[in-house]
Amino acid sequence: MKPWILGLTGGIGSGKTAAANHFARLGIHVVDADQAARWVVEPGRPALQQIVEHFGPGVLHEGALNRAALRERIFLDPNERIWLERLLHPLIRAEVAAHLADAESPYAILVSPLLVESGQYRQVDRVLVVDVPEALQVERTVGRDLTSEEQVRAILKVQASREERLRHADDVLLNDHDLAWLQAEVERLHRFYLTLRGGRQ
Repeated sequence: MKPWILGLTGGIGSGKTAAANHFARLGIHVVDADQAARWVVEPGRPALQQIVEHFGPGVLHEGALNRAALRERIFLDPNERIWLERLLHPLIRAEVAAHLADAESPYAILVSPLLVESGQYRQVDRVLVVDVPEALQVERTVGRDLTSEEQVRAILKVQASREERLRHADDVLLNDHDLAWLQAEVERLHRFYLTLRGGRQ
């Protein structure tokens, strides 16, 4: 039987990666949309060629995509960002679908920080949001990425609001304790998910 798909999301510093890693340890097939976004622009893939034709060789560094240079270009001009999204989003969707199709576990997980914003939630059968109070998000991210509180708050502004994410959630994992608590919650959800057909009761 084809596995059903769980969409796993959460804001920056929420602990979604730690949650996804624990699901993977339990034998669940996990596909990361961020990794798929990197795969589609690898050297030799057609997307990289199109990006270079559009933006010029300045977005390359030693034959690979120079993300910082590209980011600068698309932040300066919103139309360029739209062009890039139109090129990449269908390719990322196809890449994700191909990797999910390889799943042999009872359900598979698509991890995406932008599950709600990108509309990827329409590709999944059920949505799990790893939720954390904003103050804790900021504290964890500043500690982890050695970045400033202002930068973290700027990232939070472009991500979907907590309310928006929670509105799309079928399940919420409140991650305001330690790692052992998070892992116990993942195991509890996993046992529940094994009882579902197509992501539903």
